[in-house]
Amino acid sequence: MDDLRRHIQIARGNLTADLVLRNARLVNVCSGECYPADVAVADGRIMGVSNAGGAYQGRQERDLQGRWLSPGLIDGHMHIESTMLVLSEFARLVVPRGVTAVMLDPHEFANVMGMEGIRYVLEAGRGLPLSAYVMLSSCVPASSYESPYRVLMAEDLLPLLQHERVLGLAEMMNMPGVLQADEQVLAKIIATRKHGLVVDGHAPGLHGQTLSAYAMAGVMSDHECTTVEEARERIRLGMWLMIREGSAARNLDALLPLVKELHPPRVFFVTDDRDPQDLTTRGHIDSMVRRAIELGLDPVEAIRLASLNTAQYFHLDDRGALVPGYKADMVVLDDLNTFQVDSVYRDGVMVARGGALLVEMPPEIFSGMTDTIHMGNISETDLRIPGRPGLIEVIAIKPGQITTQHLHEEALVRDGAIVADPERDLLKLVVIERHHASGKVGLGFVKGFGIKQGAIASSVAHDAHNIVIAGANDRDILYAAQALKEIGGGFACVVDGVVRASVPLPIGGLVSPLPVAELVQQLHALDAAAAELGCTLEHPCMTLSFLSLSVIPALKLTDQGLIDVETFSLVPLQS
Repeated sequence: MDDLRRHIQIARGNLTADLVLRNARLVNVCSGECYPADVAVADGRIMGVSNAGGAYQGRQERDLQGRWLSPGLIDGHMHIESTMLVLSEFARLVVPRGVTAVMLDPHEFANVMGMEGIRYVLEAGRGLPLSAYVMLSSCVPASSYESPYRVLMAEDLLPLLQHERVLGLAEMMNMPGVLQADEQVLAKIIATRKHGLVVDGHAPGLHGQTLSAYAMAGVMSDHECTTVEEARERIRLGMWLMIREGSAARNLDALLPLVKELHPPRVFFVTDDRDPQDLTTRGHIDSMVRRAIELGLDPVEAIRLASLNTAQYFHLDDRGALVPGYKADMVVLDDLNTFQVDSVYRDGVMVARGGALLVEMPPEIFSGMTDTIHMGNISETDLRIPGRPGLIEVIAIKPGQITTQHLHEEALVRDGAIVADPERDLLKLVVIERHHASGKVGLGFVKGFGIKQGAIASSVAHDAHNIVIAGANDRDILYAAQALKEIGGGFACVVDGVVRASVPLPIGGLVSPLPVAELVQQLHALDAAAAELGCTLEHPCMTLSFLSLSVIPALKLTDQGLIDVETFSLVPLQS
């Protein structure tokens, strides 16, 4: 009560604030306006807003000289593992861009290390100059057709629902489990809602009565919409629309016309999966704000979609806007339309200016997070696919999307085995279980890489993160698998038994301990090596990493075999 009394006196101008920002052009996401104002801050919160040149006094004062003052940006759904950076290095990169909070779904770490993976992310988020919230991974594995380190049950997750930085249940990818009222799936949803927390969705292609049933079960949002029609249906059912702009899946341009038409309140921005090259060139949530403005959205509304709306969805009732009582997470802008950041405040303290972080970062601790590649003894015999002339099932890449096409192609058969046919852009696709050295191998074919020789391999393979390799011949596929084992996981490009390029990701086989600049250099070298093999994709390993995700249509491959995602069933390579 004493604090509240003091805050009231500061807000009235009777006591001195900790900080006063004078002569700002306030970006008010509540009213949709920009106007001259002074902002008073104390104890990390906004005490009051007055007309520019008002009566507030501060122990520290700064004249913004007409610069814009915006709320800090919030990413409503992302995977830190997709950045390939430890959380402290990620914060060093995005906080100077105006990002002050992120909602992390650590289901990549959870698939590789179980509950310890989630706890690692919670611990890594302490003491950072951004708020690192966590959504508990709902589907480990994503489906029964994937093999993670261990299956996470409802009772595993329940103790963490009371953690102060846990905001709910992450993307419910197991749509069949929801629709079939699976006991474990419903137990996770019920427990989350009982705690007053949110349940994120993941519903590509769902519509009509099945979408109604999905929403009725308590799933509150979706980030998988790719068309205005899908987005409109979800908004009409009361779901929140997460507009995603990742590195592989980019949906902002397609969905923004609906925002401009309806201006719906239940919409916000997310990045989902962004790789480090993308982060260092386009940026993070700030890039979505800029792009939305370029496409004709009012700048204040664009910022609202990256701040207040996100906070409201997650029941964070004290952030997302620059109004009295809210957290003083603020971004000073030199230019509103390009979201050009001058400086960033978190809890009323300047943490970045001129593109650089101003505060010390806590040391990153990742003991126990390495040594996660355990494949067993895999030989060329394990990669042989007996077959005959005729049609085979083929996964076809759709550039710029994580969905695939389901094709049928004529098999190339040699000595009674179906083999890769690089001349027709048909590579062998291999998924090797890497958590328990079980020796399980999934075999198939993929079209769309353009590689003429060699193989590329990745231990980043959503969501169970087994080893996934695309190659022109079995020998190089094996060499590539061995190369990943030697570096503790990551990416590798191999030709004739020689490693042309590699990117070590020893933390869970997912993340690098290096600074972002060094990691990006390694990734550029990898992409260049793949291009020399004829690869036509800009970032082939990012595409490769999604080819084993068994809940994204249409055809995928896991260590258990080919999955027809539309029928949710295993299918033979050749009928």
